[in-house]
Amino acid sequence: MLAKISTTWKLLLKLLGPEILFNSLKSLHSFSHSPSHLGLMQTLQSTLLLFLLVPLIKPAPPSQQDSRIIYDYGTDNLEEAFFSQDYEDKYLDGKSTKEKETMIIVPDEKSFQLQKDEIITPLPPKKENDEMPTCLLCVCLSGSVYCEEVDIDAVPPLPKESAYLYARFNRIKKLTAKDFADIPNLRRLDFTGNLIEDIEDGTFSKLSLLEELTLAENQLLKLPVLPPKLTLFNAKYNKIKSRGIKANAFKKLSNLSFLYLDHNALESVPLNLPESLRVIHLQFNNITSITDDTFCKANDTSYIRDRIEEIRLEGNPIILGKHPNSFICLKRLPVGSYI
Repeated sequence: MLAKISTTWKLLLKLLGPEILFNSLKSLHSFSHSPSHLGLMQTLQSTLLLFLLVPLIKPAPPSQQDSRIIYDYGTDNLEEAFFSQDYEDKYLDGKSTKEKETMIIVPDEKSFQLQKDEIITPLPPKKENDEMPTCLLCVCLSGSVYCEEVDIDAVPPLPKESAYLYARFNRIKKLTAKDFADIPNLRRLDFTGNLIEDIEDGTFSKLSLLEELTLAENQLLKLPVLPPKLTLFNAKYNKIKSRGIKANAFKKLSNLSFLYLDHNALESVPLNLPESLRVIHLQFNNITSITDDTFCKANDTSYIRDRIEEIRLEGNPIILGKHPNSFICLKRLPVGSYI
C-alpha cells in the first residue's frame, strides 16, 4: 500500500510541483470532515511532507564497509542502489584506485629499471685466465684443478686461486714461463704421463710456494731451474742424462726430502745433494761410478748423514762393494749390487 502511495506522490511531485500539490491538499482537507476522510487526508499530508523533506536531508557518507549493508536492506530502490554502487566503484573509487596504482607502479618501474641497469651494466673485461674454459673441460674444486686424460696439449688457463694442478696423462709437450706467471699460490704440480720434452728455466721461478713437482713419465733430457721450497721432486721414467742436470741444481733446495730420478739415463749420482734428503731413488740408470764425497764427506770421518732413510741404486752397472768408504756416514747401506 505504502509503496503504491509513494510511487503516486513521486509522479505528482514531478508533474505539479510541490507548491501546487500542497495547495491541493489544503483544498481537499476542507472538502470533507468525515472521520474516514480525515484519516486519509492526514496520511496523505504526512506522506507529502515526508517526500518534501527527505531530499533536503543529506545523510553522512557511510563507510565502505557499511555501504553495502545499507543497500542490501533497501527493497523499493534496490536497482537504484546497485546502479549507484557500480557507479561509485567504477568511476569514483576508480579515480582513487588509479592514483594509488600510479603511486605504487612508478616506484616499481624505477626499481625494475635499476635492476635492469644492474643487469645490463657491462662487467669489466675479463682476462684470458678469468674466462675459465678449463673448468668446463676439467674439474675445478676448492683450489684444485683436475685435468687428467682430457687430451690437452698445453697447460690450460688456470683460476688465480689454484693451489693444485693434476694434468696427468695428456699430450703436453712443453712448459713455459707464461703457463704459471699469474698463479703464485701453486703448491703442487703433477704432469705424469705427458710428452714433455722441454721446460723453460723461468717456468717455476715465480712459484715460491711450490712444494711438490712431478714430471714422471715424460720425454725430458734435462732439468729446469727448480723452485726453492720443493719438498718432493719426481722425474722418474724420463731420458735425463747427467749433463742435463746442473752442478748446483739441488744444492739450495733445503726442504727437499724426496728425490725420484730412477729409470733415466744418468751416468753418475747428481752432485751437491741437500742434507734434508730422506729418500733418493736412482735405480735403473747408467751409473758406473761413485766417490767418497757423493753422500759423505771424505775429509770428515765423524760426519753422519742421519736423515737419509733410503738410497736405491739397483739396476745400475756399478758394483757398490768396490766403494766402501762412500757409505760410512750413512745409517743404512744403499740398495744395489755389491759383488
